[in-house]
Amino acid sequence: MRSTPGRADPMLSVRNLCIDFQTAGEPVRVVDDVSVDIAAGERFALVGESGSGKTVSALALMRLNSDVRYSGEVLFEGRDLLKISEREIRAVRGNEIAMIFQEPMTALNPLYTIGDQICETLELHAGLSRGQAARRAIELLERTHIPEAQRRFSAYPHQLSGGQRQRAMIAMALACSPKLLIADEPTTALDVTIQRQIVELLAELQREFGMAVLLITHDLPLVRAFADRVGVMQNGRLLETADTAQLFAAPADPYTRRLIDSRPRRSLRPIAADAPVLLEAQQVGCSFSFRKGWFGRRVFDAVRQVDLQLARGETLGVVGESGSGKTTLGMSLLRLAQGSVSGQVRFDGTRIDSLASAALRPLRRRMQVVFQDPYNSLSPRLTVEQIISEGLALHRPELDAIERREQIVAMLEEVGLSGDMLNRYPHEFSGGQRQRIAIARAVVLHPELLLLDEPTSALDVSVQQQVLELLGELQRRHHMSYLFITHDLAVIRAMAHRVLVMKDGRVVEAGETQALFAEPQAEYTRELLAAANS
Repeated sequence: MRSTPGRADPMLSVRNLCIDFQTAGEPVRVVDDVSVDIAAGERFALVGESGSGKTVSALALMRLNSDVRYSGEVLFEGRDLLKISEREIRAVRGNEIAMIFQEPMTALNPLYTIGDQICETLELHAGLSRGQAARRAIELLERTHIPEAQRRFSAYPHQLSGGQRQRAMIAMALACSPKLLIADEPTTALDVTIQRQIVELLAELQREFGMAVLLITHDLPLVRAFADRVGVMQNGRLLETADTAQLFAAPADPYTRRLIDSRPRRSLRPIAADAPVLLEAQQVGCSFSFRKGWFGRRVFDAVRQVDLQLARGETLGVVGESGSGKTTLGMSLLRLAQGSVSGQVRFDGTRIDSLASAALRPLRRRMQVVFQDPYNSLSPRLTVEQIISEGLALHRPELDAIERREQIVAMLEEVGLSGDMLNRYPHEFSGGQRQRIAIARAVVLHPELLLLDEPTSALDVSVQQQVLELLGELQRRHHMSYLFITHDLAVIRAMAHRVLVMKDGRVVEAGETQALFAEPQAEYTRELLAAANS
């Protein structure tokens, strides 16, 4: 049996941890009086929304925060890691406590191969020769189920898929057989099937190595499936800790109850059988051509012969894993794809696939896009007013500056923001607020079709719920049609009237949402649903 924290001596004991960021003015406290125990071999999850202090607290265990002041104790097997020397803490990092970071593409060095980066850890911490380190690195890659481990050893990070990069990060973290593995949002932005594989891999390796795992996440279904115990953080404070089953059955804190209840809820108006068709596609495909060798070229078909219809006021969900062609299909339908597009597309009865750019421009106002990452899709150099007014200035030139500002303020208030935010910049807002700004930029033009490309994938569960409720209300108010692209099946179940399931550029199944979820016909759809429900 695992030792019970608080009854036996824990492997890690955090006592009254406080973390202050050093600023030009007064220090800012971001973690306040956190105390928690983790036993050897335990799976402990730390949950909470962005900005709650989860990651900052975890980084403190290895003193990886910069420009901060610590107080309290972090006792790891009796040693206070906040008080040992820099040389001693370097020996702990990687050897005894290792970390898997949230975004492997930024954590991995793009200039070195995967093998080189794992070997560096083994040579530095385990004292292995280059040949020994290389053999051990390939063994670790095989152990994390990376296909063709020998070949992937020589690959660069950009040559691996998201799931493979995450597996490489896990292999690197396990290189020195740590006693505690910190996994910081290890499944964020991964497809549901890849998420399940990564969670199963972590559980398998945890049992094999006997290490403790500190899981940092806002994904509550993941916590429920993986963790023995859970701690809930908000605004830098640890609100409660409990066994996983107990916490989900009877949460003690109101904030925990709100988190658990923050799941997408279905509240769709039915679409009339005779609702007019707004968007229709026939045999739509999109291909990309790449150079191969000196003179040859290779053609990749990203979308293949897709048919669909979207009625006015309807939401059509498009689901599938990364690389299935979801986003490329959406961009092709709106004439925004970079590749070669084939097939016919009609918008409100007009064929737009063959329209010249000048003839298409007046229709652009009626078709708008909300992208996945609002931080990258909003210019950091423009104010909120400038961002939202761009479309109005282009498509509504008859409006003067005062009229534009009035429409912008009204739109901000409609999406739950306020007019006093006009002169602020994107970096001054939270992720949820940035997504509301992106929605306001699109909806201010009163489009008839809104393409939503993973609009909630990077948001916390409670913020996700708020954005989905906002989108539902805007659709009812403005009678817009949504083409909703996502890999989150819970979101699609709540938001879509009908669903297309895509794999390898093709539609493998389509149907009414509730019927498709209840009785999926395609094996691939059943696999997706099983992964989401596991």
